[in-house]
Amino acid sequence: MTNNEVADLLRNVAGGYRIKNDFKYKFQIIAYERAADAVEHLTADVKDIADEGKLEEIPGVGPSIAEHLAEIIKSGHSKHFDEIMEGIPPAVFELMKLKGVGPKTALDFSKRFGISKTQNAIAKLKEALKRDATQTKILKAIDEYARKDTRMLLSYADGVAGEIVNWLKQSPEAKEVNTLGSIRRRVATVGDIDIAVASNKPLVVIDHFCEFPKAKSILEKGEKTASIVLGNGLQIDLMVGEPEAYGALLAHFTGSKHHNIKLRERALKMGYSLSEYGVTSLRQGYVGRGKTLKFKTEKELYQFLGLDYIEPELREGGEEIETALKHQLPKLVTLKDVRSDLQIHSNIDVEPSHDLGQSSLKEIVTRANELNYEYVAITDHNPAFKNHTSEQVVKILEKRMKTIDEFNTSLKNDKNNRVKKLYNSLEVDILPSGKLALPDEAFAYLDFILISIHSVFDQDREVMTKRILSALSYPKVKVLAHPTGRKITKRESVEADWLAIFEFCASKNIAVEINADPMRLDLPDFLVKEASKTGVKFSLGTDSHHTAMMANMNYGVDVARRGWLTADQIINTLPFTDFDKIMFK
Repeated sequence: MTNNEVADLLRNVAGGYRIKNDFKYKFQIIAYERAADAVEHLTADVKDIADEGKLEEIPGVGPSIAEHLAEIIKSGHSKHFDEIMEGIPPAVFELMKLKGVGPKTALDFSKRFGISKTQNAIAKLKEALKRDATQTKILKAIDEYARKDTRMLLSYADGVAGEIVNWLKQSPEAKEVNTLGSIRRRVATVGDIDIAVASNKPLVVIDHFCEFPKAKSILEKGEKTASIVLGNGLQIDLMVGEPEAYGALLAHFTGSKHHNIKLRERALKMGYSLSEYGVTSLRQGYVGRGKTLKFKTEKELYQFLGLDYIEPELREGGEEIETALKHQLPKLVTLKDVRSDLQIHSNIDVEPSHDLGQSSLKEIVTRANELNYEYVAITDHNPAFKNHTSEQVVKILEKRMKTIDEFNTSLKNDKNNRVKKLYNSLEVDILPSGKLALPDEAFAYLDFILISIHSVFDQDREVMTKRILSALSYPKVKVLAHPTGRKITKRESVEADWLAIFEFCASKNIAVEINADPMRLDLPDFLVKEASKTGVKFSLGTDSHHTAMMANMNYGVDVARRGWLTADQIINTLPFTDFDKIMFK
């Protein structure tokens, strides 16, 4: 089973519990939904983790769920899961994949329209709903599902490719090993996994590649290329090039189609053709005509073409060639520039509107020290708006503030901590009306707040824009978190006038977040570049609900780099004292 299949199964179990009794099985539902998210975020195959007997090491997977998962991965069935789903038509779980269709709605559709089997369940529902004018949202969700992106999340592709890269590096004949294409350009989703190796003995490298322990079959094995299929069904393609010409090979198979077209046009203007082997002179009467010049590195190739070196993340066919010709490419931000994580959820129980974090303040600081951070923002979700009075919310946040203040006092007294401060922040829901899910009195108990959309994603552009701008006008708002609300392969972005929003943020010194959660990567890279033109500043946050997720910061940096950002455009690259000044000025 693939990670996505296992995650879907866990969500189905949670759905089964919801259908049987929402209230009675409240904690089981939370546990299974949390486990589903954890499995979906894994960068390794859950089957491999199961084989190693380490399922309980996955954040959010407890002993009971681990036991049931191990059973189903080994035998294809789980007695417990079968009991939960008994009596529920299989079509229900297929219909639950649609946006806006929960377990009980899916069950209602199944009964009402006689849809019991999984096969063609969504198509049958679409046909049935065409006669019901009140179901336009569900019909839209069906159309969105049909367009669903089947590409891998970058984080998952990274995990698979990383294992193979490490395996190839064990060959003494592999001089250099690189991923190619969209993985190397750090695109949010990846279609194929292609790897290049520089070697003078390609057959030795190819033999080693085909012996990869997780290879299920060999599709092709040539003199310079090979393809294998892994146990999870993924195909991995390898190409081996001679070290003297490796730079041209890397450049050719890294850039997007449009980047490579522009690069070839540049070469043609200079009288050369360009290929994965190098550049060949086309000039009549030239003694070197027809001879191919080779390049060990990409930098040498770009320099030959009169260009500054273009980082892989920028090679999308936009304005990078023209900018490189003018020697005006930005010095892109790097992971080493990041001094803080500005979205982390702790296990301080504020009876939140959304999922509670799983790690303590001490565990968060320990991990932050390992990452060389100087400060961290604790951004738990606001207390559930519907379940508390204003007075109750204030009391909860007053108690939380004391907890964080006491912890900060202990930080000052411990000289071994690199972390200087935990900021008492909160991620607050933007309600459909544009108000925040927090009473005015509660702001006094917070250093600053992040705001974000967690419901009603389908408002039209004008209404959504007003909603966000209204929320941004509240005091102590310092960050607009995961602005578009997208979940890659799961939910599309909201529609809004982003230019107006970015300009407002810039005028109010509010940062726009680049959320590093691999399922969000939000703000998307193309909007990052547009936003930067307004002068707005950005923040980076992993949205961690467990310390293990804090390692995802590199994916936020990837987005920032694809958006052409430099370190000085991101607020949490600032030293602690400078950051503290801008947050409280």
